[in-house]
Amino acid sequence: MALSFLIPLFTGLITGYIFKKGVDEIAYFAGILAVISLIISLVLAPWQIQLLLLIVVLITTQILLEKNEYKMKQYQNNQNQINSSS
Repeated sequence: MALSFLIPLFTGLITGYIFKKGVDEIAYFAGILAVISLIISLVLAPWQIQLLLLIVVLITTQILLEKNEYKMKQYQNNQNQINSSS
């Protein structure tokens, strides 16, 4: 497994840290460089890591959607109770 994807990954992490700590325009450039580096790192990553990342994203998205639907049902029930009591 080629580990060349780690170079832009660490570059992205370091520039992301500079972006969070910086206050000048250089911080914005560091943020742009961090995003570009992370995208390049994902493109260069082996397919096993890309597949693992895809599975994590899909599971996380499903969990967040379920939480959002639960909150929407609670909100609708509260609105129905308010409307019926009026």
